Amino acid sequence: MAFDIEMIKKLYASFPEKVAAARKLVGKPLTLAEKILYAHLADALPAKPYERGKSYVDFNPDRVAMQDATAQMALLQFMQAGRKSVAVPSTVHCDHLITAKDNSAKDLDIAIKNNKEVYDFLSSVSNKYGIGFWKPGAGIIHQVVLENYAFPGGMMIGTDSHTVNAGGLGMIAIGVGGADACDVMAGLPWELKQPKLIGIKLTGKMNGWTSAKDVILKVAGMLTVKGGTDKIVEYFGEGAQSLSCTGKGTICNMGAEIGATTSTFGYDASMERYLRATKRADIAELANTIKEHLTGDAEVYADPKKYFDEYYEINLSELEPHLNGPFTPDLATPISKMKEIAKANGWPTNVQVGLIGSCTNSSYEDISRAASLAQQAVDKKLKAKSQFTITPGSELVRYTIDRDGFINTFNNIGATVFANACGPCIGMWDREGAEKGEKNTIVHSFNRNFSKRADGNPNTLAFVASPELVTALAIAGDLTFNPITDTLTNTEGKVVKLDAPSGDELPKQGFDVKDAGYQAPAADGSQVQVLVSPTSSRLQLLDSFAAWEGVDLKGLKLLIKAKGKCTTDHISMAGPWLKYRGHLDNISNNMLIGATNFFNEKTNSVKNQLTNTYDEVPKVQRAYKAAKIGSIVVGDENYGEGSSREHAAMEPRHLGVRAVLVKSFARIHETNLKKQGMLALTFANTADYEKIKEDDLIDIAGLTSFAPGVQLTLALNHSDGNKEEIKVNHSYNAQQIEWFKAGGALNIIRATVKA
Repeated sequence: MAFDIEMIKKLYASFPEKVAAARKLVGKPLTLAEKILYAHLADALPAKPYERGKSYVDFNPDRVAMQDATAQMALLQFMQAGRKSVAVPSTVHCDHLITAKDNSAKDLDIAIKNNKEVYDFLSSVSNKYGIGFWKPGAGIIHQVVLENYAFPGGMMIGTDSHTVNAGGLGMIAIGVGGADACDVMAGLPWELKQPKLIGIKLTGKMNGWTSAKDVILKVAGMLTVKGGTDKIVEYFGEGAQSLSCTGKGTICNMGAEIGATTSTFGYDASMERYLRATKRADIAELANTIKEHLTGDAEVYADPKKYFDEYYEINLSELEPHLNGPFTPDLATPISKMKEIAKANGWPTNVQVGLIGSCTNSSYEDISRAASLAQQAVDKKLKAKSQFTITPGSELVRYTIDRDGFINTFNNIGATVFANACGPCIGMWDREGAEKGEKNTIVHSFNRNFSKRADGNPNTLAFVASPELVTALAIAGDLTFNPITDTLTNTEGKVVKLDAPSGDELPKQGFDVKDAGYQAPAADGSQVQVLVSPTSSRLQLLDSFAAWEGVDLKGLKLLIKAKGKCTTDHISMAGPWLKYRGHLDNISNNMLIGATNFFNEKTNSVKNQLTNTYDEVPKVQRAYKAAKIGSIVVGDENYGEGSSREHAAMEPRHLGVRAVLVKSFARIHETNLKKQGMLALTFANTADYEKIKEDDLIDIAGLTSFAPGVQLTLALNHSDGNKEEIKVNHSYNAQQIEWFKAGGALNIIRATVKA
C-alpha cells in the first residue's frame, strides 16, 4: 500500500467539488495546472479569479521533500520554529553527499564514514519531528519520490529545483528554499505568484534513436533558460500519452532548466501502469474514480491557444536526437548538425567520458535502452573508446537492473557503476586529472552543464543528451558521431552499424529490492535528543537575523558587479563545499567565488574599498561586516538561475549584504532572498547596470514607505564626487515586506509560536 494513503483519499474526495467550484469562478474550462492549484488553496475561493503572473496566492501543499544538502539548513530553521512535529508528510533523502570516485560500494562506505555527523543529525531530527528518512544509498530524492510519494493531482514542494520531476506522475511539484519548506512543515500556507501557463502539444510518436530527453532538450532550445520563469508548462496530446511515466518525469525534471515553476502531464494509462508496478495500485484505483479531473478539460486541449498564455507544438515523429551545450542547457544542437557546429566553434570532439543516470534519466526504461546498446557493442565486437559510468537513481532500480543482467552487460564494455546518488551531476565527482584544467569534452544524461559543475574544471565542455545517445557516443568516442547514419570499425576491422536502442518501459518480472533504505520516524519523538556540537565544522545552530533598523540604507559598499551568467553554482558552489551545508558561517566562505567581476573579468577578486586592494569576495565582505558597513551585490539577467539552494541567499545575509540589484531574477532565488529578509531589487531601466561603478557608495531611499508596486530610489555616489539617481523595481507584496521588516520570515514564525 502507498505511503500517506489517507491523505490522498481525503484530497480525492474533495477534488471534484473543488474543480467544479473553480471552473464556475473562472467561467471557462480549466487546464490541469489550474485544477490542481485551485484544489490546494489555503483560503476559500476568492471573489474573482486569480490573475496569472500577478496575484500572490496561498496554498496548502500535500507534502515536503528535502535532500540532505538542503535539508540541513531547512531543518535547522524548523528547529527554531517551535513546532513539535511536521504538519504535513515530509521526507529527507541522503543523496548529495556521496562522492563518485571508484565504485558504488567503496564510495558509499567512505561517504557514510565521512558524513556520519550529518547523517546522524538528519536521522535524529527526522525521528524527532515525524519525518521519513531515506538512508545513504537509497537513491536520488526525485527518483525515490516518483517511486513512492508522487501521485496524480497532488501538490508538493521540495528543497531542490528538480522537485519538478514529480510532474511525470501528474503532480504540481515545485522547488523551493528551506525557509518555504519550514513554513509548510510548520503548518503555515505557502505563497506563490499565480503562474502563467505554457501549453505544449505533443503529436506523433517517437521512434528510433529519439527519446523523452530529446523533447525537453528541444524545448530548452526553444524557450531558453529563462523562458519558463513564473510559468507552468503543461504537456498534452496523443504524443504525451504515448510516453512512459518515467519519460514524462525526465521532461518535467529538466523544466527547471528553462526556469519553469513546474511542468506536468495529465493522468493517463502510463501513470496507472507505473503506479501499479511500484506497488501503489490503491492510488491507481482511487485516481481512476476521478480521472476526468486529473487532466485538463477537453475543451482546453481542443483549442489550446484560447486557454494558455503561450502555446507550442512538437511532432515526436519528426523529433531528432539532440545534444545541448556546452556550459548552458539551452544551447540545443540536433545530432545531424553537431559535426559542422562543433568544427565552427572549435569544440574538442574526442569524448573523454560518457555518464548516464542521475535524477533525470535513471529509470528502468532508460537503463534498459542504454544496456541494449552496450550489448550490441559486445555482440558486434566494439570497445567503448570513452570512459563510461552509470549512476542508478534508486536502490529499487539498481537491484532490479542487476537482477536482469544489465549491470553485467555494462561491465562487459568496461563501465563503472557509481552509488545510487547524485554524484557527478552536482559536482560530487572526484575525477582523476580534472585538477590539470585541460580542455576536454564529456557527454552526460544529467540536466545541467554549467562551467565547472561536473568536475570542477572550467575547461570541461559538457553536453547533455539522452542515455542512449550518450552510450553511443561513448562507444564511438566522438562527439560528432551520428548513430542514425554513421558506422564504426570493430576490433576485427569490420565496419558495423549500431541498431536503434530498445528496452522495456517497466521490468517484465516486476521491480524487486531487498532493502529500499527507508527509516520510519519514531511514533513519539518527544524524547529524541538532537545534538549539535558547538565545535563542529559541519553543523551550526542558527542565530536569528536582525530586524530592519527602520531607516533608509545609506553608504552601502559595492561588493561585486557580476558580469554575465551568475547561477546559484556561482553564488554558492556545490562539490567540495557540500560538506558545509549545515554550517552557515563556514559555507559562507564560498560566497560568490564563482561570479565574474565586471571590472577586472576575474572570479573571486573584488576591490576592498577600505584598503583599495583586491581580495577574495568572502574576505572583502567579512571586512565590511567587521566594520559594520553594509554592502550591495549587482547582477545581470536571470540572476540565481539553477539550483534551489537557499545558501545562495543566506550567505550574503549572514555576511552583511543588504541588497541584491539585478536586471532580472530566477524565481526561486528571488523568493529565497525575500524569505531571509534581503532586498531583492531589479533595475527599472536595465541600461542603468552600466552606471554602477567599482568605488560607488550606494543609498537606498524609500524604505520607510516601502509598499507593493512602489519603486525605490538608489543614489549612486561615485568616487569622483558625482552623484546619480536611478529607479529600481521590486515584486514584494504586503506580507513579504513584513518579512523584510522582521529580518526574515522565520522571525515571524517564531514570534507566533511564542505569542
